[in-house]
Amino acid sequence: MSTYTQIIYQIVFSTKNRVPVLHKTGRPDLFKYIWGILENKKCHLYQINGFEDHIHILTHIHPSVALSQLVKDIKLASSFYIKENKLFFGFDGWQEGYGAFTYSLKEKERLINYVKNQEEHHKKTSFRDEYMSLLNEFEIDFEEKYLF
Repeated sequence: MSTYTQIIYQIVFSTKNRVPVLHKTGRPDLFKYIWGILENKKCHLYQINGFEDHIHILTHIHPSVALSQLVKDIKLASSFYIKENKLFFGFDGWQEGYGAFTYSLKEKERLINYVKNQEEHHKKTSFRDEYMSLLNEFEIDFEEKYLF
């Protein structure tokens, strides 16, 4: 018997110390690179986007792939790619940890639009407020001092 899943993950993580170095001009190259990582791991990318200090990845993860290993691989490989290609001046790596939230297929279009419109969204909302809102929405216990 085969394994079948249909879980949409929204993966969110920020730059180290939330330094706003992910300038708009370099983001498409970063996102394309991350897309390649996901493809190589047989994951389906629905949408990727971000803002100056964080990114959102909306994806289906292949059943053979562990979420924590996937995020680790994305962070390590993309850090190397950014530094090797001098993509973002002042980039010092990604934050420790990440947020990962699961959704049903019914929410796919809304989520794609949400991730697609990060630039507009962050004219009104900070990453801190956005992230805390996600943690609260999913009823995740956290200590604020460890978040920021």
